[in-house]
Amino acid sequence: MIKPISGFSKLSKEEKINFLVDVYLGKSESTRSLIQGFWHNNTEDQKVFDEFSENTISNFYFPYGVVPNMMINQKLLCVPMVIEESSVVAACSKAAKFWLNRGGFNAKVISTTKNGQVHFIWKGDSDKLKSFFESVKEELINSVSPLVKNMEARGGGLLDIKLIDRTSDEPDYYQLWGDFETCDAMGANFINTILEALGNSFTDLVKANSEFQGEEKDLQVIMAILSNYTPECVVEAWVECPIEELQDPASDMSSQEFIEKFSRAIRISKIDVNRATTHNKGIFNGIDAVILATGNDFRAIEACGHTWASRHGKYQGLTDVTVNDGKFRFSLKLPLSLGTVGGLTALHPLARTSLEMLGHPNAKELMEVSACIGLAQNFAALRSLVTTGIQKGHMKMHLMNILNHLEANDEERKKAKLNFSTETISYQAVRDFINSLRQYH
Repeated sequence: MIKPISGFSKLSKEEKINFLVDVYLGKSESTRSLIQGFWHNNTEDQKVFDEFSENTISNFYFPYGVVPNMMINQKLLCVPMVIEESSVVAACSKAAKFWLNRGGFNAKVISTTKNGQVHFIWKGDSDKLKSFFESVKEELINSVSPLVKNMEARGGGLLDIKLIDRTSDEPDYYQLWGDFETCDAMGANFINTILEALGNSFTDLVKANSEFQGEEKDLQVIMAILSNYTPECVVEAWVECPIEELQDPASDMSSQEFIEKFSRAIRISKIDVNRATTHNKGIFNGIDAVILATGNDFRAIEACGHTWASRHGKYQGLTDVTVNDGKFRFSLKLPLSLGTVGGLTALHPLARTSLEMLGHPNAKELMEVSACIGLAQNFAALRSLVTTGIQKGHMKMHLMNILNHLEANDEERKKAKLNFSTETISYQAVRDFINSLRQYH
């Protein structure tokens, strides 16, 4: 029976590994070597990685790929992507190539405001609280001026604070709502610091006001935290071209038929939550890969995007299509709260390389790039779905994973790729083919 361990976090990395190998990994020396084999040769680089998280014992590698020929706002880019799923980078690359001679991708940032809340309970008179807030609002803002000074120098800061009455949802529940501009920083730590300071200042002002004497206990701050839902930090990306330019000789489908099927696929993503979930997952295949490559927080982006997809009271697909005056337009609008300074963007060596590859973009430009990649991924997926089917391209890429599972040698790989260029790919079919080669030999 395994017993709990005390003080694990205080062990050295080697001691942590020894414990795991001895207790959970069958005392396997090969596993110990595997864990250590993913360390960086450069001890300083490894130290940086170890300090990104806690109880670290090794590094977990993901493929780092690129999408060339990505034309965004008339600028040709090579976009880095970190993802392990077969065919995503290939699909984005195919979409980039398709739109390269059709005007490329377009994008614009609509707004960049972020928000956070001080959540608190007030059991006293509501009108009295609201009147008091208005009287001390400027004093509250001034109380955090030393904390926002540097951000204001860069053009950002605390934009406004409001008192929000949520007592209809939860008894005695109110919010101090803050709007923020964080420029090229994602700004989570900045926003949280300001919100905590506002909560403390508001509490102190209530306690110091004679009108609230004896009512101090009626105020209780529950928490102060930014929101990852940023519906006023929005970017739009789109592609457009004349209808006739959508003709695809390879699919034996007219441009009109393609548009009808493509448009219906979009409408289905609006009415069927089962399809909408997969539709949006494909969009985030692209977006997440760029977010990871640039050291941003893909979990926050995903949470925000899925909330945005539900903003009309029903979860829906995020992309839209219109056909007017003989022109096809495919677009994506969503919130993306990104940063290009601070955090992992500065510390992770490949995140720095990614930003360099993109020409050192500011936060707005990175929002545009990410949205365009999400749109490219969705276009590629839908184009495959309504023409040849998704599996033809996906399984072609997945073939290499299957061959790796089967530990195929170079000669077996060569023959398998030739055989399955015309045959349906499945794990069993590939396994049977490789076994037949091995039995023959």
